[in-house]
Amino acid sequence: MSGGLEIVVNNASESHLMLKQRIMTAVVLVPLFLIILFYSSAKLFGFLTALLTLGGAWEWSHLMGLQRSLVRLVYCLLIACLLYAVNFIFEFYILLTAFLWWLIAAILIMTYAHTKHWWGKNNFLRGAMGVMVLVPCWTAINLIRLQQEGVYAVLFLFVLIWGADTGAYFVGKKWGKNKLAPLVSPGKSWQGFIGALFFSIVITLIVLTLSRTPFSLWLWAMMLSLVTVIFSVEGDLFESMLKREAGVKDSGQLLPGHGGLLDRIDSLTAAAPIFAFGGWLLGMYGS
Repeated sequence: MSGGLEIVVNNASESHLMLKQRIMTAVVLVPLFLIILFYSSAKLFGFLTALLTLGGAWEWSHLMGLQRSLVRLVYCLLIACLLYAVNFIFEFYILLTAFLWWLIAAILIMTYAHTKHWWGKNNFLRGAMGVMVLVPCWTAINLIRLQQEGVYAVLFLFVLIWGADTGAYFVGKKWGKNKLAPLVSPGKSWQGFIGALFFSIVITLIVLTLSRTPFSLWLWAMMLSLVTVIFSVEGDLFESMLKREAGVKDSGQLLPGHGGLLDRIDSLTAAAPIFAFGGWLLGMYGS
């Protein structure tokens, strides 16, 4: 009995320490993010986000099971070349491709137990997945920022994702009982998912009110926010699936309390292209 109590106490202590680390990391990263978002030029912003994308590529190569540093660097170089190449492709096609990809990814998540055998150990397929996850995200973030009031659109996107993620964490921790995807990520629940949607509605309503957006646009904005958050959850689940297949808990150890860079941007990798694609379809920004 005492051993069981000790385990519970240790788990609670570890959870408290992780939460503290997450808060401390956020205290450092949030101001840095705001400075980069508001004060960097378009080229500098594109360069800095490209560096972050390459950091994600380095961690993705680890999830692929690549061991040699040289091979992992080659993969990062491939991603760097693709980031340059997509500047010459009409953004709409990139966003459309990303949308179709995330529909396929949803199928892979739902059929994980039955389909992992043909992609789980295939480095080419896992590498191609990394391309589809990382490159469109970089394109979307920079495309959004280039638009009129794009800085605020990017800020809203991040606040929406962070808020939904925070809501899912606390609601799931308090009331989570029914597992969302037990084979992929046992810690996530349907209650947490509903919490994420609820918080996204609240955040969107606050922003729409403060920005004095015409009421006629509220329904479309709300729909875009909800769809974006749904895909952000998918991005989180997809990385969890890759980590499970790779046999690792975190994609890296760069960020205390968060794990690796991919662990912090996994939701964004799916949400950003969907947000940009939806915005394009609604005529919110163009090419």
